[in-house]
Amino acid sequence: MNVANLIRSGLGTTHGTAPTPDPTLLKSAMRSVSGAVSVITAGAGSERTGATVTSATALSVDPPTMIVNINRSSSTYPVIRRYGHFCVNILASQHQDVANRFAGIGGVKGEARYEGAPWTTRLSGAPVLVGALAAIDCELEEIIERHSHGIVIGRVVQITLGDGQSLVYNNGRYGGFEPLTD
Repeated sequence: MNVANLIRSGLGTTHGTAPTPDPTLLKSAMRSVSGAVSVITAGAGSERTGATVTSATALSVDPPTMIVNINRSSSTYPVIRRYGHFCVNILASQHQDVANRFAGIGGVKGEARYEGAPWTTRLSGAPVLVGALAAIDCELEEIIERHSHGIVIGRVVQITLGDGQSLVYNNGRYGGFEPLTD
């Protein structure tokens, strides 16, 4: 396949011998993957901020460690670095409004994202959503910078479990989980 055919098939420039796909194709492909919605929170007082993500996952259970990918241009990234903490607030199905605020829908930024929901703190000092399906409080262990994002690794210091069903995101829409019948 020559370069002109690669570009027509959605592949762009080449690095070495491997072509680089069009970034919009990767974004479209990843939107088709259903993911649990979490809000990553960090900071204190007027410096509280956060972001809605579907990229939070356990890196290890022994020792308990979380990983999340945060865009380096987001307001959340430097706050995590400065405060050395973050909380993975796994949202329940009734938290769609929280997800939208932390996604910046309607232009909501910074501390204003915390309005309309009850918050507390745990051991690390990061904000924790009261009533979250789960809140995983972390101290920053390491950030690995790659391309546009930081791979944020946190040592889990406390876990709070709630009740309910997980809020799920797929193809630009929120939903819930429905088990398959036997």
